[in-house]
This record gives sequence, C-alpha cells and structure tokens, in this order.
Amino acid sequence: MPLRVALQNMSATPAELVRLIHQSPTPVVLAITGGGSGAIAELLREPGASRTVLEAIVPYAAAALTEWLGSTPEHFCAPPTASAMAMVAYLRARRLLQPEGQARQLSAAGIGCTASLASDRPKRGPHRAHVAWQTVTVSGVLSLDLHKGKRSRAEEESVVAGLVLNAVAEACGLVERADLALLPGEAVQTAIAKAPLVWQELLSGSRRAVRQGAAGDGESASQPRAIFPGAFNPLHIGHRRMAEMGSRLLSRPVEFEISIENVDKPPLDFLQMQQRADQFSSGDRLWFTRAATFVEKAAIFPHATFLVGVDTLIRIADPKYYCSEINCNAALEQIASHGCRFLVFGRATATGFQTLSDLQLPPALFAICCEVPAAEFREDISSTELRKQREHGD
Repeated sequence: MPLRVALQNMSATPAELVRLIHQSPTPVVLAITGGGSGAIAELLREPGASRTVLEAIVPYAAAALTEWLGSTPEHFCAPPTASAMAMVAYLRARRLLQPEGQARQLSAAGIGCTASLASDRPKRGPHRAHVAWQTVTVSGVLSLDLHKGKRSRAEEESVVAGLVLNAVAEACGLVERADLALLPGEAVQTAIAKAPLVWQELLSGSRRAVRQGAAGDGESASQPRAIFPGAFNPLHIGHRRMAEMGSRLLSRPVEFEISIENVDKPPLDFLQMQQRADQFSSGDRLWFTRAATFVEKAAIFPHATFLVGVDTLIRIADPKYYCSEINCNAALEQIASHGCRFLVFGRATATGFQTLSDLQLPPALFAICCEVPAAEFREDISSTELRKQREHGD
C-alpha cells in the first residue's frame, strides 16, 4: 500500500527553498485552483525561474478545471483531483520539452493543487488543500486539513503556497521544506508510490502492456486468452463471479486488464495503479496496458475473448465514439481481424435486466459475441455505488 506519513524534513524559508529548486535540473508545469497560487509568485520572484517554471496555470472556474482535466471530476477538492491535475501538468511538461530531447523530458514534473479555503460565504466542509506531484518515477499527494476559523484567507493562502513549494521540492528530490507554521493538531500527510521500471516504461509509452506477478515483465504472447477489461475501482464480488463464470465457460484462466489510458481522462498515476493492484491476490493474473480502446486491446491480445457487460458492448457499437459509422465499422473489422471475441454478461438497467439478446447490434459485432444467459449469471453490483458508500463510510 502507498506510504502515508507526516512529512519531517529540514526547514527553509520560502526564498531559500525556491533558490534550491531553481538549482535543481527539474522543469515543472503547475496547475493550481482554489488556493495556493502565491507559490507561482514565489517561484517567479527569485532569479533562475526560467530554468524551473515551464508554465503555470490557474483553472479557477469549475469549467476551466474540467477543460484542463478533460472531464468533470467526481469531487473538485480531493486527492484524486490533485493527482489528475499533476498528471496533466506532467504530460504538458513532457510535450513542452520534446524539442530538447528525451533526457530532458524524463526530468520533467507536474504539480497539481486543489484547495477549499476561507471565503466570503460559509463553507460546509473543512478548509483543506491537496497538492500532488508527478514525475517519471513517483506519484505523490500532500494533504492538509486546516482548523476552520483560525486563520484569515490570506493566512490560509500562505500555508497552501508553502505546501505547493514543498511538493515542488519533493519532485526535485530536495530534503528541505518550507515551514508551514501549522497549528497544534494540524499535520501534513503524504501518500507516495514509487514506480517499478516497467510501470515507468508503460507511462512513458515504451511498453504497451505489463503483467503483474512472477510472470509479469513481458508483453502478451499470441496464444488465446480470456481477458477481463475494467477499471476495477473497486474490485468487487460481481467482478469475481464474472471471472469465475468466464473461466468455466472458456476453460482457461481469466486475466484482468486495466488500461492506464482513458479516452476522456488523464492516465492513471502510480498511486492509482498501486491501489488497484493491491486489490488482487498473488494468484490473480493482472495486466496494466495503454489500450484505451478495444481496437488497441485486440492488437495486444490477439485471439482473446474479452469479458464485457452489455453496457460496454453498447459503447463499442455506438458510432458517436468513432466520429462516424464508417469508422465504427472499420474498428469492428479490426477487432475481428485479430481473432477476438466477446463473452457478454447481462446488466441491470433502469428498465430491467438487459442481455445480449435485447440489443440491436451491427452484424459484424454480433457475429463475434457469445451470451452468458441471465439464468446462469445475474449481478447488479455497481462500482460507482460502492465508491459512494466508501466515501460516506457506509
């Protein structure tokens, strides 16, 4: 599991810390919302800022943050949102450094901060900040809850700006930290995941797929596989039952697959990868891939049978995900050309339990599908509902 501890490092004034940051070889892109933008001014105030700051953006409005991330976050002030902001910033830094070569790109860092601080209107939740950093080797998040009503907005801003500078220092590999002048009972917490080399290569794009466990370094061989793609956030008993049923029907072990790439969201970071991987046992077969679409999955896993729900199959058949019906048909032909098939499980919907037999599909897709009858398998568990229950402590 990711390490969670209070940070304890050598103290430095903000100006001293910024000078050390500028002496490091780490260029950064920063994205800050809700508070902490004073860190940008601190970084630019000291000579040498052009060596460190590639770009700084403040997507303050909800629409601006949604545009920066590529989708609306579940919560605007939460660790996953800070991490997603840092990932987008990291990828932006990589793109900006592309003309300078791969070595320079590998030194890049992305910083994301989201905060909810004192305002001119009452706030229901705690005053808090989450600051994340992303590099080629590490994903991390600093979190701080501030005592409500004990500081002015300007004082809270100063604390969060220091927290942002400390995240930049983390990304630069420094041991010095700005003193945040925390009150009794306040403590900065950090969650950090250091990536194995194969995860680093997956994020950078030099690998398409990595399998967890003893067998795990290489890409897929061409033998037929039973692949169960999903986010598994979280992995639940319904997924387990699907895998058991799939293994029985296909007479082969089922291998789970999580794509770190997403069509409309930032890639998974190393913390998220670690959290997802920790749900599986040592006997499970788990792949991380860069395959956001089934065309890409079919290329990595030729002759595979993919376990999917009818909701996923509907999206595979929907032309709007391909910009045109012609592109949709071409994608289906590509999947079929790799010898891939779909084992389709029913899903509970607002209008009842839906199965493959209820769908109107393109003939090319229907021809490579096999249905699991509702009499043999029926599971109504929702990962989204489980996440909501977990957040509310139910």
